[in-house]
Amino acid sequence: MITLNKQNHDIKLVAVGDNKTNEFIKDSAGAVTFISEDKTIYLVIKQKGCRVKQIKAGIKSALANYKNNLNVDLDSFINQLGEENKDLVFNTVYETLSFWSHDVISYKKDSKPTKTEFNIETSKDFSELESAAVIKTEFVNYARDLQDTPPNIGTSEYYAEKISKDAEKIEGLKVTVLGRKEAEKLGMGLFLGVNAGSAHEPRIVVMEYCGDSTKPKTGLVGKGICFDSGGYNLKPSASMQGMKFDMSGAAIMLSATMALAKAKAKANIVAVAMFTDNKIGQNATLPESVLTSMNGLTVEINNTDAEGRLVLADGMTYAIREKGVDQIIEASTLTGALVIALGSSAIGVFTHQDELWNTFETASFQTRERMWRLPIFEEHLERVKSGAVLGDLSNAVKGYEGSSTAAAFLNEFAEEKPFIHFDIAGTADIDGRGQGVLVKTLFEVLK
Repeated sequence: MITLNKQNHDIKLVAVGDNKTNEFIKDSAGAVTFISEDKTIYLVIKQKGCRVKQIKAGIKSALANYKNNLNVDLDSFINQLGEENKDLVFNTVYETLSFWSHDVISYKKDSKPTKTEFNIETSKDFSELESAAVIKTEFVNYARDLQDTPPNIGTSEYYAEKISKDAEKIEGLKVTVLGRKEAEKLGMGLFLGVNAGSAHEPRIVVMEYCGDSTKPKTGLVGKGICFDSGGYNLKPSASMQGMKFDMSGAAIMLSATMALAKAKAKANIVAVAMFTDNKIGQNATLPESVLTSMNGLTVEINNTDAEGRLVLADGMTYAIREKGVDQIIEASTLTGALVIALGSSAIGVFTHQDELWNTFETASFQTRERMWRLPIFEEHLERVKSGAVLGDLSNAVKGYEGSSTAAAFLNEFAEEKPFIHFDIAGTADIDGRGQGVLVKTLFEVLK
């Protein structure tokens, strides 16, 4: 729990600058030093370099090394970055404390929940920012817990049941769960083709929130592959590691919607989360199969490991045709090519809509969730079409630029609606833990 001016703890966390007075304080940027006589942890913020990164690194280190409950002297941090940056400082400190103090999922025999508390001391009024920060960080952590769930537990049925139950606690949310029969009736041949080898039933979680009916209806579509073996195009064993995180897009889109609803935001949202796994089985889809999508386009399956774009295509069509959305925002751990291009440094963004991109880029500067725009050229779409021998489109074309051809494939299902695709393959999880990435930016854009 993080509180403002409510109680005192034994240890204080204070930010100091280049002109620190105590010779025992470590001099490197972002370093922390505990002076027992002062009962104080000193965090050094240098004027040279990214000061936000220094704050994040210092708080992470302080929490890792000093388990005591802390009094955080927020004004000392503001002094180092300047009054004009006080909102940025508050959000950075609050969000970092929330992220690193969160009890991540553990199934170890001796694991016990911690009850670390923080008191943020400040002479300034951050009540409005605090209200938003409490909700944003709650659902960043909620998304992280969904991501971290082991794949033997986190099946499509499990996620649908858990999320539906949790959503009942939030006023204004409507949740509908669709299964195989509904998907068959809707003609979701791509989604069902991915699920064909699974022992678990497919689930589509549709979450609706309307805080302002005059706002354009936004469709948030998320990839929910609970485990991706690659299907008959089986992944090598090393690439199987981390495939439980292939449902991160769905977790993020649903968590962002829950946050908006809890905040009673002036938003109009339909989130569509496509949950299944991608496995080898008696009825699993074979390479060179041709499947028919919900919107009628046929897709030649040239690689069963390019399954995410298949479930997303049917999810986008559902959002457009059944829910009447005006624009589509989609997130997925989609391509390994994106990891090669950007690593974990930034989210890859693809869109033809400059206005949508500008909106998200501006919000990302505030939330510090770095993103980078990449192209969808005409030749990318041409390759998606020409790569298919028997179908309208190929789900996996040969050659380079795999992230852009995947985005071009998805763009074919946007039906002329404004569409933006976030490839979070490199940022969704780091060091074996979910990051809840993009929840904060979605919240800021749509609130």
